[in-house]
Amino acid sequence: MEIPNEVLNIALKEWAVSVKALVEGTQIIVMRKGGIIEETRDFQLLSPNFYLMPAYEHQKKHLLKDAYQGEMDETLEDWSLDMKTIKLDAYASVVMDIEVTDQKTLDGLRDLHIWTDEFAEERLRWKKTKPLHVLVLRVYRLEKPVEIANLPAYNGCKSWVRLEDEIIQQAHIPVLSDEVFQAEVDKVKQALRI
Repeated sequence: MEIPNEVLNIALKEWAVSVKALVEGTQIIVMRKGGIIEETRDFQLLSPNFYLMPAYEHQKKHLLKDAYQGEMDETLEDWSLDMKTIKLDAYASVVMDIEVTDQKTLDGLRDLHIWTDEFAEERLRWKKTKPLHVLVLRVYRLEKPVEIANLPAYNGCKSWVRLEDEIIQQAHIPVLSDEVFQAEVDKVKQALRI
């Protein structure tokens, strides 16, 4: 199975602890409103397929449920501000892009992610006129993680990064089996009543 061409040059930046949860199959969703320095100042799905780029700078332990706070410590073990490379070990395909605009709908997702209610509520409240995008992702682990140069263009609070390094296609494995993934998708649909 080949990685789709449109994934070869784009990555979604997400907290490293969230990427870890996605790669381990702990959750299948991310919540996005856009980074502070987004060109459009709100979130737009630039590609249905992308690499998952771990971001470390803005992670906040108190915004993780107690059971996952130690996972954040684990992601920080090999991280420093002057890292020369970034490891990409997964990519994702968007199965659904659900726009959430109210607290009650958001509360339905409470048991399906690693973040606290405070985290989810902050995401919903920020830029109140814009919807919160809940992306349901099918995540694939790369057979061999790829190390790319950590370029200045990748820094900052933004959702998307256009990769300057060419990444050679390689084998990848779904994090969850088809059956388990569909069961998780059904939980999201049930939680959101869709």
